[in-house]
Amino acid sequence: MEVSAVYEGYQADFDRLQDGGDKEGVSAPLKSLRQKAMEHFGRLGFPTTRMEDWRFTSVAPIANRPYALGALAEVTADQIIRFLIPELSGALLVFINGRLSVSLSETGALPPGVAVQCLGDALATGLDAEEPCLVSLGTDGGQPFFALNTAFLQDGAVIRIDDGVVLRDPVHVIFISTASGEAVVTHPRVLLLVGENSQVSVIESYAGLRDAGYFTNAVTQIDAGAGSVVHHCKILRESLQSYHVAGMQARLARNAMVTSNSITLGGALVRNDIGVVLDGEGAECTLNGLYLAGGKQHIDNHTTIDHASPHCASHELYKGILDGDGRAVFNGKIIVRLDAQKTDAKQSNKALLLSERAQVNTKPQLEIFADDVKCAHGATVGQLDEDALFYLRARGLGREEARRILIQAFATDVLNRVRHKPIQMELGRILLDRLPTIATGETA
Repeated sequence: MEVSAVYEGYQADFDRLQDGGDKEGVSAPLKSLRQKAMEHFGRLGFPTTRMEDWRFTSVAPIANRPYALGALAEVTADQIIRFLIPELSGALLVFINGRLSVSLSETGALPPGVAVQCLGDALATGLDAEEPCLVSLGTDGGQPFFALNTAFLQDGAVIRIDDGVVLRDPVHVIFISTASGEAVVTHPRVLLLVGENSQVSVIESYAGLRDAGYFTNAVTQIDAGAGSVVHHCKILRESLQSYHVAGMQARLARNAMVTSNSITLGGALVRNDIGVVLDGEGAECTLNGLYLAGGKQHIDNHTTIDHASPHCASHELYKGILDGDGRAVFNGKIIVRLDAQKTDAKQSNKALLLSERAQVNTKPQLEIFADDVKCAHGATVGQLDEDALFYLRARGLGREEARRILIQAFATDVLNRVRHKPIQMELGRILLDRLPTIATGETA
């Protein structure tokens, strides 16, 4: 199908959403924001491989196929239990096809100064649809998928932490698709607003009940106030036939600390765009990532860390495991502004290729305009260490078990950086479930 016809389908769904907005109590400012974002998406269009940032990633499976807006469906607790994290306490928000499921969600007794709610409720109780972070992301810049997400802004998770509040238990937000044969799209939004000198942990999970070709277009925004500490973990367990495009934008004020872990274990085509602005002196950001790409999976991670203030630090570690015809892209950019003296920035990207057909394109970038800085980056692509394999086999282990141990050790380096032991254990279990086919090279 031609892209123009696909766009007309989005426009028709958009018009229906806008026309039905008054029945849902949607404010005029929100409808105006949607309209501006839809117009911006129309100007940008879908990205193509002629664009440098999309050179190695084609979104043709998304751009050439019409997707209908997902609707809330009936799902039982038993159906989603495998996506929960055992022994993890804290608030839980469950979204089915992009819409909040009240029956499956549980916020419990939150401490004073903490609000965990769906976007609709947040807009009705004080969140301004003209909030700068909402407006700028969808109506400005060159990210068409951000604009498309904002055009269909309807539901999502809003987590607000007041100044000086420490939320000890993590908040888990789960987005689940129930698509089977139909082509369905959802546009989830997660908004994390953290006050000064506050602390919070958020887990963001995406999964599909069935192995279907649905499309998830997600956006996460983190605004970390001065002196705040934020731990964020995104777990991607989408269907191996699905398409997932996501953007995360974070702004850090003075002395704020944000750690974000990205664990990608599913999806036929995955694109993660992460942008961080260190907007106050002494801010510190850590980005960790792990991805598994087997079969014909394509996983693309683009990160940009903007050192806009002096005395800031950033640490970045991404690791990939590729087998079969798996493809991966890593593009990591570090920008150091003219006044950002005393910057300390480190970036490392490592890929493990388990088949001769697997490929990875890696591109570290440094744009430095200050002179008193420490910046380092490195990228390595290789195979399993034959000496280490020989050592393990000499001690009685079979070839497959030896490979599995080495692959697990490679991945565990990232998993151990995730906060909260129950999350580490669950990710380790999921990894072990994937390793038998990855480790033996049986991935189709």
